[in-house]
Amino acid sequence: MLAIARKNKIKDILNEYKSITVTELSNNFNVTEETIRRDLKTLEDEGFLSRTYGGAFIQSGAENNVDISLREVAYVDSKTAIATMCKNLIHNGDSIFLDCSTSANFVARAITHKRLTVVTNSLLIVDNLSGYDNIKLVVVGGTLNKEHKAFVGSVALASLDELYVDKIFMSSRSISMENGVTDSIENLAIFRQKLVKRGSEVYFIADYSKFGKNSFVRICDFDCLTGIITDQPVNNTWKTFLDTKNVKLICE
Repeated sequence: MLAIARKNKIKDILNEYKSITVTELSNNFNVTEETIRRDLKTLEDEGFLSRTYGGAFIQSGAENNVDISLREVAYVDSKTAIATMCKNLIHNGDSIFLDCSTSANFVARAITHKRLTVVTNSLLIVDNLSGYDNIKLVVVGGTLNKEHKAFVGSVALASLDELYVDKIFMSSRSISMENGVTDSIENLAIFRQKLVKRGSEVYFIADYSKFGKNSFVRICDFDCLTGIITDQPVNNTWKTFLDTKNVKLICE
């Protein structure tokens, strides 16, 4: 297969599945992983996709569902900066909820020195925080979504009825002025719809790539949010809009 035909096929795959690993593409096309990396670099230079360690993904599509193994290593610098800003909002003695997003997992890694109660539905966060005596860890049980390493479903939703925290830190696939906070995965979105009602302060944590996009399921409008924490300054239109909604904007 010629290189141009292979790259067009890679585009077709990403348009359908939204993310793919280098190994999968190498096996599909029976070429070396180095050849695939060169193809992905060319497509990234063209603005079609975003590369990350081990694969690539695209942001478009209302039902976009990027594999968690790729999300964990995407926008690492952005998520690290966001985690630092979140850390500064979290104080000893706080009770907080960290959702199952990879951004929240970065927050978990940044607060291991604090004395906190941390509630989560994320298996990754449980793994990261379970060894710290200074953190009281409360796990929202339910059905384990293995793809996203998250507890969801009716049991998880019922558990939220028994909990109320000082601060919630959550993310999702996208946020727009027209449709608020939205997500691609229905059971995660339903969980977050209820979650936003279970805290005194609700912070949406989002790297720059999530602004101005829409996903399949609506989670909440801006009146549910205390603030938005992001890694890059937003434009004046967003600033004015958030001011009218009385939502704090926290960025570097």
